[in-house]
Formats: sequence, structure tokens, C-alpha cells
Amino acid sequence: MSDSVTFGDVRAAATRLKGLIATTPCPYSETLSRLTGSRVFVKLENLQMTGSFKERGAANVLLMLGDDERRRGVVAASAGNHGLAVAFHASRLGIASVIVMPEWAPLTKVVAARRHGAEVVLHGDNYDAAYARAREIEAERGLVFIHPFDDPRVIAGQGTIALELVDQVPDLEAVVVPVGGGGLAGGVAVALKALKPAVRVIGVQSEEVPGMRAALDAGERVTVPSAPTIADGISVRRVGEHTLALARRYVDDVVTVSEEEIANAILLLLEIEKTVVEGAGRWPSPRSSTSGWLSRARRWCSSWAAATST
Repeated sequence: MSDSVTFGDVRAAATRLKGLIATTPCPYSETLSRLTGSRVFVKLENLQMTGSFKERGAANVLLMLGDDERRRGVVAASAGNHGLAVAFHASRLGIASVIVMPEWAPLTKVVAARRHGAEVVLHGDNYDAAYARAREIEAERGLVFIHPFDDPRVIAGQGTIALELVDQVPDLEAVVVPVGGGGLAGGVAVALKALKPAVRVIGVQSEEVPGMRAALDAGERVTVPSAPTIADGISVRRVGEHTLALARRYVDDVVTVSEEEIANAILLLLEIEKTVVEGAGRWPSPRSSTSGWLSRARRWCSSWAAATST
């Protein structure tokens, strides 16, 4: 299962996505570097058209569909970003889409998905309920389901970020990646370990819903309790089979951060970088010492090279 996505898959995805997905900037942050005592770069994936890296994986899958699958249309379950990405690129490719979101999904994302021509179904009070309804719709209407993270095509698309990182930060030493279901971390890690094996890949997730950390500790997929978190975009209770296998093989560590750290990080990026990120795409804030983030960061490496921002 850990071989389900290869570096070749990531390179092929990059070729496929050329001209369709933005190559986002990765600027050096003088202030964050001074605060952490490291060299910090921030990968601004929030500058994609729909505001997150999810476009990479969604577009890669849509481009790989056969003619019959395109005619049937697609369905996706999402807390917001994946669904919006599927709706946007399906519209561009002339493919009908149905997006199932939890009832609490941000209104801006619901409206945006509908603006891109998607049929939006609001169902349930969490992602699991929305996922279950999406699979029902898949069976009822004969649609093609696009998984938000546990699909090798999605993972390969997300991994194209790594190809940009090695060009933008040639002396890369470590990459900090938000983790929900694990598609982004898995794709980035596969590519980085092929290009620069010494680069450390560190996953970060909310301590309220630590799906990947719990799975790694247990040695198998487990379901963690549902809990409210500012990082709603990575509030995944059970990670995927592909993503867990990739994380075990390629990701160096997965750590958790508190709600206070996430909130501080959002404010810090707004104040310092003048960029607005959601909780799932935050920089782990050096202001908060709640979980000893800064000391752990310094132990990982002498220079932080890049952090992704959704």
C-alpha cells in the first residue's frame, strides 16, 4: 500500500496540471525566521483560485477520468475545500458535480461551489455523515466518487507542491505540513524523499482530532472521537489506508498543536505576512508554549525550510 503513489506519479501529475494550477509563491519570512531562530519560508497555497492546495488533487483526478466517467458526473464529500476544488475544476472541464458538505460548512464555500455549477447537498453534523451520504448518492445516481484524500491520484496531485518547493528553496531541510486525512503529507513526502532524502517531513494536526497521530501510535487505522476545532478543514477522525501507509514509510513525525496555538498562528500570519489563512493551514505559532512547539522545532532541524498554507 505504501507503493500506491510513486515519484513518477507525482511528476506525471505535475505535467498534467501544467497551466491549470497556479505555481504559488514561497516567500522568505524575515519576522518568522527571527522569532524561531531559523530560516522560514511560507508556501502560500491559499493563493490558488479556490483558496487551497486541494485543487491539485481534485484536478488531477478529473483529468484522468475516462469519457464515460465524465459523462456520468462526479460526487465528492468535503468540509469545504475539496468540494469547492472539485466543483471549480469540474465546471472548467464540463463535468457535472454533486458536492456533499456537513450542515455547518462555511456559507462562503457553499455559495462558491454553487456558483461553479455544482449541486450542493448539506447533510449531517460532521464529515463522516456527509461522506456516507455522498457514497449513497454515488450508488443511487451512478456517479464517480472523488475521495478527498485516500485516492492515489489525489495524493499524487497534492505532491506536486514538493516539486515547486525544491525549486523555490534549494537548500530545503524540513517541511511542515498540515495533516487531516493525510493526502497532502503523503504526496509531499513521497516526492521529497525521492528528490532530497535528507529533508524532514513533519505533519501537524489539531490535538482535538489527532486522527493520524492516533493511527501511527496504534499501528493501524483507528477512529478518534469527534470534537470541535478551529482547524475544521483537517478534522478527520479516521485516516485512509493509502495515506497511513505513506505516512508510516515517508513522514518523519506527526505532532499535535492546541487550539490556542492555532488561533495565535492565524493572527500571527495576518499581522506579519498580511495573509489570511484558515485554521487548517496555520503556521504553528511560536507565541504559544502550550505544547512546546518552538523547542521541538529546533530539535528537528537547524533550519526550517518551508511550511504549507492552505
